Amino acid sequence: MFIELICMKLRSHQQTALDAMLKYNRGQVIIPTGGGKTITMILDCQRKFSETVGQVAVVVAPRILLAEQLCSEFMEFHTNVDVLHVHSGETHYNRTTKSDKIADYVLESKTNQRNLIIFTTYHSLHRVVDSGTDITILYCDESHNATQKSRFVSVAAASFMAESAYFFTATPRHTRNPQSSGMNNSMVYGQVICNVPAPELINNGSIIPPSLVPFEVDITREKSSAAQNDRDMILEIIDRQEGNPKVLVAAPNTKIMWSMLTQTDIMQELHDRGYDVLQITSKHGAYVNKTKVNREVFFDTLTQYGKDESRKFVLLHYSILSEGINVPGLTHTILLRNLPVIEMAQTIGRVIRVNRHDAQDIADGKIPAGACHLYRKPCGYVTVPVFKNYGKQTIRRLQSVIDTIFVKGYAATSVVS
Repeated sequence: MFIELICMKLRSHQQTALDAMLKYNRGQVIIPTGGGKTITMILDCQRKFSETVGQVAVVVAPRILLAEQLCSEFMEFHTNVDVLHVHSGETHYNRTTKSDKIADYVLESKTNQRNLIIFTTYHSLHRVVDSGTDITILYCDESHNATQKSRFVSVAAASFMAESAYFFTATPRHTRNPQSSGMNNSMVYGQVICNVPAPELINNGSIIPPSLVPFEVDITREKSSAAQNDRDMILEIIDRQEGNPKVLVAAPNTKIMWSMLTQTDIMQELHDRGYDVLQITSKHGAYVNKTKVNREVFFDTLTQYGKDESRKFVLLHYSILSEGINVPGLTHTILLRNLPVIEMAQTIGRVIRVNRHDAQDIADGKIPAGACHLYRKPCGYVTVPVFKNYGKQTIRRLQSVIDTIFVKGYAATSVVS
């Protein structure tokens, strides 16, 4: 009954995905970023867990930060289950990366007649496979990451071991050989059982369209001055914004980003303008302003700041926050490098989530779904600096990606050798 009550509130495409998962025990669910893929996992898992006890669900994410976020979202609905994290990150739940300990924990849950959810990463999934765990349900989030050769073996093994296996992404990755690691390998990933076009999500009020904003500057970008160039670009772009922007910056690389933050005055300049500065990289970790924090604190702070409409912040990262991470309230993204197609599409997806007040007004019938010009947040702004010698190609590729996804309604599928 609880599931049925929640399902009545789902948007039509989410219900379609949930119905497909009921019909098929393996398959791909293709939903654009911001379309609410996670709730379909949560409700499908809840439905499976309602049937009997002693079941094991495995939720896989590309990064520890996303695994922890998924856990937080699952636990809003699953209150009477055991939880185990299998990765190297910090968490207040039980955690291990030892296969024998995983097996012990699974046995304990089964003995106590409890259902168990294991949250892991593609990097650590082989630990779960090696434990010999009988997987009831496998949920692979951002599943295009599963196609990397170093990860594919454990993903394939987990898929074959699981009674049910579902692969969620907005950006499928295929290989030229359909028997290889790409998502066109139906033996491992199943067929596409649900494919939702982005224009449908715009029309039903689930997401907003992106707006591409070239930012032309009359200078030549040089490696030797890249940190200073990026400092100048960010401040110029920030100074043109109104209200309380929440800006995601995709840095060109860790070295340039760190140099900009430590060798220029950008931190002080942003603070003088009333901005909080958050940063995260694999090499240097996570910082809130100038304080280093663990990932759990970083995620909680992001959520808090994102929901606070009086705050404005700049969030800098290198290849960490482009995929899956939900940061409420993001209004702008600045691309300081020419991203691969999938990462480009994923980065756009970070800023096209509907303002929560607009979402409530749509639900209450005060604003027609899809009438974006009436929204408080009518679009998500994607800004690309264009130098004399750099940026024009990024604009062309970005416009092509936007046209493919948000005009033609196709998924941004990449094909690799």
